[in-house]
Parts: sequence; structure tokens; C-alpha cells
Amino acid sequence: MNKFKYYFVLLLAGLAIISCSKKGDDDIEVTPVRDYAEQYKADNDSIEKYLKNNYIKSVSADFDITFEKITDPATQVSIWDQQTYPLQHRDVYNRDVNYKVYYLILKEGAGEAPCNFDNINVAYKGNLLNGTEFDNSYGLGRDFSLDVYQGIIDGWGEIMPKFKTGIRSVSSTDGTVSYSDYGAGVMFLPSGLGYYANTQSNIPAYSPLVFSFKLFGLRRADSEYTFNGSSNVIVGDGVPTYLEDVNGDGYVYDHRDKVRFPNMPPELIDDTDKDGIPDFLDFDDDGDGYTTRFEITKPTDAPVTGISKYYPFDPIPDNPDTPNVDESETWGIPAVLPDGTIDYTTPGRLGRLRLHVDKDHHAIK
Repeated sequence: MNKFKYYFVLLLAGLAIISCSKKGDDDIEVTPVRDYAEQYKADNDSIEKYLKNNYIKSVSADFDITFEKITDPATQVSIWDQQTYPLQHRDVYNRDVNYKVYYLILKEGAGEAPCNFDNINVAYKGNLLNGTEFDNSYGLGRDFSLDVYQGIIDGWGEIMPKFKTGIRSVSSTDGTVSYSDYGAGVMFLPSGLGYYANTQSNIPAYSPLVFSFKLFGLRRADSEYTFNGSSNVIVGDGVPTYLEDVNGDGYVYDHRDKVRFPNMPPELIDDTDKDGIPDFLDFDDDGDGYTTRFEITKPTDAPVTGISKYYPFDPIPDNPDTPNVDESETWGIPAVLPDGTIDYTTPGRLGRLRLHVDKDHHAIK
């Protein structure tokens, strides 16, 4: 009798499951994506609580950092209040939300700062606010493009330019590459600059993210592209993306992307000829009918050294890592000064309007 009751209960449970499944098939419930502005309020509240309720337990000589929940407020100073590595923030406009993104600078770095479309080599660790680790490069540098249109989350490109790369050295015995004086830090990203509603392995939807990282090296991008069927082919225009940052803030944006930037503040737009295409994606930056690559091409009789047929932005020295090749360039992209003088050698941008952004002057042959 007891066995009969047991199987009868199982039968009823099975019918209930089937019934629910059929109802689910007939009436598919779609959960709408949350409003970005409302979600940011919740994320920012969670991040600030984390910063005020956790402290920096340790920072190693290699800038590996650990956080723990505060248990003794008398001796454990919160991330928010401690001054060894003062908490920084950057204002970020994205999807019509003005984000305040918090980060820590453990070491700024001694090399060059990437722009938000460059390619970087970085070691990192990713955690949720509850401490769950979801990714780790285990101290090894990995190569990433900060180009958001190549799959990276938006937050990385917004914070990495606040740091500089390390100094690269190559062992003369075995060719091993190492870095010293590299930038190291931590970023605390709201979900809108992370994966947002997209669930990832060990990352629930709408999760704020914590990344600690070490920025070792970079390779400059040249981002202009052409279409090839259904994909974009990056060909560049001869001027690296970071040098097409007209306002000099370290960032470039494609203001044609109305999903990310529906109301882009004018001061964030880098568009010399105001044709609606940002310089870093424009093959003719000044709109004079001559492509940038044409205007930076050396004349065949140009009295310059170097192996490239294009002028670099500024004169450059030889690369010491390639002793059998001389890459030095004594002249950079020419500019016509107010007195009509052609200037090839003065580095820097102040007081000089290069040919590719000067619609009144064209290629000098």
C-alpha cells in the first residue's frame, strides 16, 4: 500500500511537470532587457558598498592585489577611504548613461599609454563583487584589442588608457621578453560596461565586474577599414589611431554608433572635416579630396632615410631590437607653417597642421 502511494505521487508529479512544460511551450515568456540607467543606479550602489566594506589585504612586489571584507574597522581601512592607492574615477558616456567608473592605480607605468582602440598585452584576473573568480591569466600577458567592435567589453577601453605600458627588454642569451615598470591597477566596472544582460560562464547577467591587471605592452592600431562581403578588413590610412585623437584626450569614438552614443557630447567627437566620420575611421581626414595615405606618401626623390614609403607622424629613431635594419626616419609628415615654410622635422602637434588635416594644402611633390 505504501509503495502504491509512492508511485502514485510520482505519477502526479510527472503529470504536473508535463503540464507546466506544455504551457511554457504555448506561452513563451520573454524577459525584457533592463533599462541601462536604472541598472547603473543599482550597480553603482553595489560597487560603492563593496568599496566601503572591503579593504586591501595585500599588494605583492609584482602588484598582485587581494581584497577582503572588513572585520576590524579599527585596523582595516576601506578601499574607499585608504590613501595608499587613492581611489580614482573616470566619467564615461555610454548608451545615454553618464557612468562614474572607479579604479585604483597601483603603478602608473613608465612606457606609453594606449588609446581605447589599441592592441595591448596584459595579465589580469576577474572577480565578481562576491569574490568569485571567473577568469585569470595566471600572471601571463595575453594579447587583446581594445576595439569594442572586436568583442572586448566597453569598460576595458575606458580604463586602460589611464595606465602606461612597461619597459620591454629582450634577453641576449635566450631571447626571452620581459617587462619592468609596467602599469598595474584595478577597475570596478558596472554591468553596462561589462556583459550586461548576457550571461557568461560564472558571470550572471547584470553583474558588476572587478579586474586587477598589469599592462605590459601595446601595438598601435590603425583602424580604417573596408568591407569585404560580410566582414570588415582593417587597412588603415597610415596614421595610427592614437594620433587621430584630435582633442588629445586619449580616446576616440565612432559617434555614428547611435546604440552606444545616441547623444554624443560634441567635445568627445574627433572629426576634422565635420563629415560625420571620425578621423580614425576616415580615409580623407580633411575632406580635401586627397586621401590621407596619398598625402603622407614620400616623393620618390624625398631626401629622407627609412624603409617606409610613408612619412611617420614625427621623426623616429632606429629600433634597437633590430640591429640589422635601420628604421630611423629623419622627417615626419610635412606641414605648411603660417609663413609658408614646409616643416618636416619638428616633433609634436602644437603650431603645426599636418597635410592630412589641412584642407588648404595638399601633397607636396
